[in-house]
Amino acid sequence: MQSAFLMFEEEHRDIISVIERLLEEANAKCVYLVDKDGQLIAASGETSDIDATSLASLTAGNIAATGGLARLIGEKEFSILFHEGEKDNLHISIVGQRVILVVIFDKRSSLGLVRLRVKKASEELNRIIQRVTKKSQESTQKEQLLAEITDEDIERLFQ
Repeated sequence: MQSAFLMFEEEHRDIISVIERLLEEANAKCVYLVDKDGQLIAASGETSDIDATSLASLTAGNIAATGGLARLIGEKEFSILFHEGEKDNLHISIVGQRVILVVIFDKRSSLGLVRLRVKKASEELNRIIQRVTKKSQESTQKEQLLAEITDEDIERLFQ
């Protein structure tokens, strides 16, 4: 299990930029980025009619369930899932083993186009997530260092 990571403003802006570009290039209705704990990181597109909190938690649950199925047949995980509906389709992919990219699209696009654009966006998102993870770890290390300072250390410092 991976620890939670902090989102930094610069990286969040970069993530928004990538998913907005993906939305346009894939001709999708909306795009969501969710962490594996079911927390929404970012969204773009026609999102007003969708309960983003439910979508995030159900997507994470879906990934967890299909991960169990994958392990049953000897796979590590299924990194891409596709759900086809009457009007809308869901393309779900794991990025950097850390976050989940959800693309909702309809007949204005195609699965082939979405897969092609998701592949490119996933590479960019993976680099951003790696930066976030590195910064989070550095921040956690600093907090731990500060937590190790005792009251006596502080008193000696100001005497």
